Amino acid sequence: MNDLYFFVSDIHGNASRYEKLFAQIERKQPRAVFLGGDLLPPGLVYKANSKAAPVDFVNGFLAPAFLTLRKKMAANFPEVFLILGNDDPRSEEQSFLFHEQEGLWKYMHMKKACLDGMHVFGYSMVPPTPFMLKDWERYDVSRYADPGCIHPTEGFRTVPPEDDIEFSTIRADLEQLCNGHDLSDSIFLFHSPPYGSKLDRAGLDGVKIDHVPVDVHVGSIAIKEFIDKCQPLLTLHGHVHESSKLTGAWKQKTKQTVSYSAAYDGPGLALVSFTRKCLMSAERIII
Repeated sequence: MNDLYFFVSDIHGNASRYEKLFAQIERKQPRAVFLGGDLLPPGLVYKANSKAAPVDFVNGFLAPAFLTLRKKMAANFPEVFLILGNDDPRSEEQSFLFHEQEGLWKYMHMKKACLDGMHVFGYSMVPPTPFMLKDWERYDVSRYADPGCIHPTEGFRTVPPEDDIEFSTIRADLEQLCNGHDLSDSIFLFHSPPYGSKLDRAGLDGVKIDHVPVDVHVGSIAIKEFIDKCQPLLTLHGHVHESSKLTGAWKQKTKQTVSYSAAYDGPGLALVSFTRKCLMSAERIII
């Protein structure tokens, strides 16, 4: 059995990046593929060329492309684990759930699944951002938003909130998701990176809001605390596109936990490939 795994994130509906991913999957035949959020394009439509009519992205492009790939690869088609990110409208969640019922992928937000003797968990929420869409935003550890950020209670949502957003936090969600599990053999598919890491460095140098310097680290304190305390085997992250350019790193190790980011601010696809046996030897190729 192939022990190769792929991880990508923040594709933002770019069809050429998806096509590059599909080509690599068909060629390398990984055991599993992880998609870490911000999967959809602005406007949620796809045009194959300038003359084509726009179509629904999930049902008109993404799912058909994965179905075609599954038909080509047959028994070698990988298990696909995915979450949405803060730029993805939650109104599209039902389309992902529909195709999950077809066995096309596993939709992982606030869920657990098994893979090769390991557990896979997924979590989409990020701390407050300056952006208006709040479907996938939570307070982090308290009811606080950094200067320049919009509170999760403000902005807009494409579906009604499922809980009390004023008192919900990422910290509480992670406690509920993990529920006392031994996480030493677990993979966590996050959209947000951990706070203060090599993976959450934003290009905000010198920026001030009302004379207050803006924090250049924009990841989650709750996710950082979770990694420090629970030490899962591997955590996967996206969200902050420019971080690897600013820090020179897209992976790091915290005690026993290895973490990768597949977010990328260039024109190509950043593809992280890894095996369980040697997580720190993972490679990131730009296609």
